[in-house]
Amino acid sequence: MSTSGKISQIRAISFDGDMTLWDFDKVMRNSLAHALTELRARLPGSGCIDLTVDRMIEIRNAVAKDLQGKRAALEAIRLEAFRRTIATVGSDDHELAAHLNSVYLKHRFADIELYPDVLPILDSIAGEYTLGLLSNGNSYPERCGLHGRFAFVILAQNVGVEKPDPAIFQQACREACCAPEQLMHIGDSLATDVEGARRAGAVSVWLNRDRKPNRTDIRPDHEIHSLVELENLLDSEQYAI
Repeated sequence: MSTSGKISQIRAISFDGDMTLWDFDKVMRNSLAHALTELRARLPGSGCIDLTVDRMIEIRNAVAKDLQGKRAALEAIRLEAFRRTIATVGSDDHELAAHLNSVYLKHRFADIELYPDVLPILDSIAGEYTLGLLSNGNSYPERCGLHGRFAFVILAQNVGVEKPDPAIFQQACREACCAPEQLMHIGDSLATDVEGARRAGAVSVWLNRDRKPNRTDIRPDHEIHSLVELENLLDSEQYAI
C-alpha cells in the first residue's frame, strides 16, 4: 500500500460484518439446520417433521418485528424465536428452546468462513489506517477468526442505535479519533451501510460482490466488487493530500 509515498486523507476504515466479511446467510442457515436436527431428535414424531429452515427464519423475523424499537440483544431475539418455534409444534419447553439456542450459537460463530479477500486486505492496510468493525450484527471479531484485527468494534446492540443512524458512525469517529470525512465505511447494504455513512458525512463504499443493479436512489461514493479493489481506491489521487 501507498508505495507512491502519498499521504491519505482517510485515517480510519470501518467494515460491516455480515455479508461483507463473511457469508452470514450461509452460516445462519447451516446453524438453523443443526438446531432443527436437534429439535427433531428431542421431539421425535411431533409436528417438527414438517418444520423447515425457511419457516424458522420467518418466525425469527416476526419476533424481530414485534420487538422493533425495544432494546433487545440479538441473542435474546433468537432465543424467543426458538420458543415460538417449538410452540408451533406443540411444546412449551423453555429449557429445550435454550438448548436449541446454544446449538445455534455454537455453529453460528464456529462455522463462519471469511470471504477469501478479507485477510489479505486487512493485512495490507493494517499499518496505514485505523481499522474497525461497525455492525448491526452480534459477531465479535474474536469469534470469527479476526482477533486483534480491529482497533475498535461497534455493535449496534451495545450502543443502542443501528445503521443507518448517523450516531453509530459518529461513535466510530470518536473511537478512531478522526473527523467524519476521514472515515471510510465499507458494507454490502445500500440502505444501512451506504446511506448511514453518507448521512454521517463519511466516505461510503458499496461492496457489491454479486454486481447487483442499484435500483434505489441511494448513491455510494464508490462501488467495488471485491475488497481487493480497495487498495487501488485508497491509493487514488482522490484520497491523496
